[in-house]
Amino acid sequence: MDRKEINDKLAKELYIFSGLGADERVFQRLDFSGFSVTFIKWLEPLDRETIENYTTRLLDQVTTVNPILIGLSFGGMIAVEAAKQIDTERVILLSSAKTKHEIPFYYRFAGSLSLHKLLPTWTLKKPNILTNWFFGTHSAFDRQLLKQILTDTDADFLKWAIDKIVCWKNRTLPINIFHVHGTDDRILPLKFIAYDKAIKNAGHLMTLNRAEELNKIILQELEEKEP
Repeated sequence: MDRKEINDKLAKELYIFSGLGADERVFQRLDFSGFSVTFIKWLEPLDRETIENYTTRLLDQVTTVNPILIGLSFGGMIAVEAAKQIDTERVILLSSAKTKHEIPFYYRFAGSLSLHKLLPTWTLKKPNILTNWFFGTHSAFDRQLLKQILTDTDADFLKWAIDKIVCWKNRTLPINIFHVHGTDDRILPLKFIAYDKAIKNAGHLMTLNRAEELNKIILQELEEKEP
């Protein structure tokens, strides 16, 4: 039985959490044909809203019992928080972190001193050589897409999300997580990550520039977990 036949029979539904401020554009090179896919839409954070409460509001978009969640970067952290609130069949993390201990210590140190609040948000929304290096964009297409995503990202959401990342307190590790990470990820370096599968020389935006290899890993993981 091929992948389409399997998923036509079981009607698998995927709920995908994009990266910080990003949307489904970062997944445009991945092939989820045969699955029913819902891209979770970011909401405007409420004043002083916790990451737990924010996740609860996002879960209104999840209508499946025991869903399969896929989260990229900050979206992976949200997927972990979601898995603490609802039962899930599988949680697949891409270029992300599962607990506070996988957030680099220098981010957590900055968060403990609130140093991140001193950084003007506009500097993060303006793409440059440094941001392209950090995100691992190699082609003109990837750089242009990153520029569009950063430009489209709401400044207030960006400020809120960065605070949640550097101050994340989660220590709970859901048992049904599968974590894929790039060896050259400069935003969340591999040395801090307890990963299940590493893609050699892949950076933080491997959904764009290592899509074919990543797609095979994701589909294999989904199919191996079929009952």
